[in-house]
Amino acid sequence: MTKRTSAKYKIDRRMGENIWGRPKSPVNRREYGPGQHGQRRKGKMSDFGLQLRAKQKLKGYYGDMTEKQFKKVYIEAARVKGDTGENLIGLLERRLDAVVYRAKFVATVFAARQFVNHGHVLVNGQRVNIPSYRVKEGDVIEVREKSKQMAALLEATQLAERDVPDYIEADHSKMTATFVRTPGLGDVPYPVMMEPNLVIEYYAQN
Repeated sequence: MTKRTSAKYKIDRRMGENIWGRPKSPVNRREYGPGQHGQRRKGKMSDFGLQLRAKQKLKGYYGDMTEKQFKKVYIEAARVKGDTGENLIGLLERRLDAVVYRAKFVATVFAARQFVNHGHVLVNGQRVNIPSYRVKEGDVIEVREKSKQMAALLEATQLAERDVPDYIEADHSKMTATFVRTPGLGDVPYPVMMEPNLVIEYYAQN
């Protein structure tokens, strides 16, 4: 098992939830956390505990972003007009690696980050290798011609476990996707419940 895969499963086990909805998640078999104390009965969580967990879950979902990266997105979401929780989700979904994942070009968020990093993706015809690059409405994301026959790519497009959401138009025959609009929380197909409101409370109090 690669380091990345074990990290991914560790996040699932720590949260006690299959946060990406993957069939192979260890949580599908056992719901307790990792480590020797993982099976101890859990007491009622404090408000801080719930807020922290909501933050770790959302941060983990997007490829286990660093705290610095994640807080930067939160600060930006708080600065923009409107509901901060909705803004936060919108900004996270506009990350290039998130769009590549949503378009089903790759199987996991972690693979999306690596895929972008390795220069396989074009945005409006220009190569972009920064996973946190923020796409705009109407941007066309495309897999580079040389990379279109990669086996992992062709496998990912066939995955039955998730669909491309309606705020992205994907054409798998051409390996292109258009970012149609910025989604709100209700539009994003999270396999588990995300609570950005608790994330906002966490940062507001700490």
